[in-house]
Amino acid sequence: MATTTASEKRNIVIIGGGIIGCTSAYFLSRHPSYDPIKHSITLLEAGKIAGGASGKAGGLLALWAYPSSLVPLSYRLHKELADEHGGVERWGYRAVHCAQVDCEGRQLGSGPSVEGKTGQAVPGDKEPAGNADDVARVSLQKRDKKALEKLRKAGVPEEMDWVAPECLKVYDEMGDPATTAQVHPFQFTTAMKELAEEKGVVVRTGCKVTSIGYTTDGKAVESVTFQDKNSGGKTETLQATDIVVSAGPWTPSVLPTAPISALRAHSVCIRPSRPVSAFALFTQIKLPSDFGRKQNGVNGVVKENNHSRKTGRGEQIVTPEIYARPKNEVYACGEGDRLVPLPAGSDQVDVDEERCQDIVDYLSSISNELRDGEVTARQACYLPNVTAGSGHPLVGLTGTKGLVLAAGHTCWGIQNGPGTGKLVSEFVFEGAARSSDGKGMRGLDPRNVM
Repeated sequence: MATTTASEKRNIVIIGGGIIGCTSAYFLSRHPSYDPIKHSITLLEAGKIAGGASGKAGGLLALWAYPSSLVPLSYRLHKELADEHGGVERWGYRAVHCAQVDCEGRQLGSGPSVEGKTGQAVPGDKEPAGNADDVARVSLQKRDKKALEKLRKAGVPEEMDWVAPECLKVYDEMGDPATTAQVHPFQFTTAMKELAEEKGVVVRTGCKVTSIGYTTDGKAVESVTFQDKNSGGKTETLQATDIVVSAGPWTPSVLPTAPISALRAHSVCIRPSRPVSAFALFTQIKLPSDFGRKQNGVNGVVKENNHSRKTGRGEQIVTPEIYARPKNEVYACGEGDRLVPLPAGSDQVDVDEERCQDIVDYLSSISNELRDGEVTARQACYLPNVTAGSGHPLVGLTGTKGLVLAAGHTCWGIQNGPGTGKLVSEFVFEGAARSSDGKGMRGLDPRNVM
């Protein structure tokens, strides 16, 4: 159903301060029809900006991602945004190689295991005690000639030198710097929010939306009610001609008919022992039987580390994704789970330390640089998944005047954020998508499943 005409006074409210909400705010404030005298744009976020998956995702961008109706537009916009606003420095935009790799992991033995989120190492039974900075580490030198020759024979690019040659068995390139890039999700999302504010968008954090108000006949939106944590939970209501619901996995809490579920995902960030080259790796690692790490126990008795030892499971295959980032950081994530229901807010997400340690150990089994690095973050978030129709994100008009839905982007939210934001601005101000193929957009139409 079409929205209010662009020439009329508009009160636009965006629900959700993740990547979709922030890019929507950015593009709405830059749409040719936007007039700050006639139009107000308010973004309401229950927690903090990029507090969920938008701050804890990998940030991979790819022309081979999905859905095809969003990807080319969004990939192009990422490059344009980086060029216009200094994204290389501001949010780590850069082109990367991407590959599927098959590896054989090594037993961890008794080296130091990094505990907690601070990244401080606990001495193992063959490591001298003392601060991590004072401990003798494995050489930080590049691979020797023999090791590099082994990698080249496997078809591995010369720059890919931070996976141990004896571990890397198959290298299959999925994308090169012409088709694959990356950003730092938190930095990109917060930059979009800041750039939107520069154009007059009002961003309010700590404001949890409790309901959307509709006209008496239910055919149009008219308000948004929320509780402001900053004023002791005071309830406020904003009049609204247009509402953009972009609350990720929390979308059903304000729009119950939205078929969106939540998948928990854990990840870690590591500062490697030396700078590593720009590669994103989708791994398949075959671990040895009784894989795990031994540590010193009480009175010098060696015991198993409960975080990493998987007893009685024999050989196993694990598939962490590993993304090298600028400024000497590596991000890695493991498989998702639905063991813990979606909490009320992004600040209440339960982090399973054992799952995070598993990821650290998997990486350590194939890379000396990651094994000898410093863990700087152990975190978890929830990804929004559409449970009806094609499973693609829901982007577009609904059956209610003034109500636009933009949610359910799964693991490609960062990649498809700019394209979605651009289309949202067109739906609001023009009543239709102009920047993407109409036929392709039909597959994303919320009215197909709501």
